Amino acid sequence: MADYASGDIIISVRDVAIGFGERLIIDGLDLDVHAGEVLGVVGGSGTGKSVLTRCIIGLVPKRRGKITVFDQDLDTLSRAEHKAIERRWGVLFQHGALFSSLTVKQNIQVPLREYLKLSEPLMDEIARLKIAMVGLRADAADKYPSELSGGMIKRAALARALALDPEIVFLDEPTSGLDPIGAEEFDTLIRTLRDTLGLTVYMVTHDLDSLARICDRIAALADGKVIATGTMEDMLRHPHPWLKKYFGGERARAARVKA
Repeated sequence: MADYASGDIIISVRDVAIGFGERLIIDGLDLDVHAGEVLGVVGGSGTGKSVLTRCIIGLVPKRRGKITVFDQDLDTLSRAEHKAIERRWGVLFQHGALFSSLTVKQNIQVPLREYLKLSEPLMDEIARLKIAMVGLRADAADKYPSELSGGMIKRAALARALALDPEIVFLDEPTSGLDPIGAEEFDTLIRTLRDTLGLTVYMVTHDLDSLARICDRIAALADGKVIATGTMEDMLRHPHPWLKKYFGGERARAARVKA
């Protein structure tokens, strides 16, 4: 977490609006992300969870508002300054987004080649360390994505997200497509990495088990805004109809029992 103490605001989103064509997906959204937390971002289909993530990391433009990361307004940065910020975060996209023509080792080395000038032996060693860090066997290094299971793809993509030793990790539906055992193991991995490395984890998810097991706070999106932030208990007490249905239903109760 470098210069940030646990609980400090590390990402700030203020009055952000994001749209496509004439439709606004997000309109007047405010959100703070605290250093060292696992924040779960939830919402119904089409509420803009993934769009907001992509806007924060610069892949989707906003129509208005202000986003600061590490106390720096992203709109005011030069390209070099923005690249320096990008080195401090890692991203795991929903389906892994591994390059199919590259091995796991080569995928992990992509950000190393983009941002750093390192020798091949050193990059190989970093890739081996990241592969071990996410719980993959050493022989996964030379496998292609087509040779991996869904769970292995997620872990390989996480290893790539961790390649530059980031302070923030963005995870988009990290347990989607995994069986319950694989999802639980991945949740445990995320929490362990957060505790060991001091990461801040911004996790878009619809997985009630993940929300109950590993999230310190939850941010719920609806009506183009963040309608509630807080713990699972806070979500359960909130009067918004969607929150009552989502967190008070049968599956939510089962998730809380398992957690």
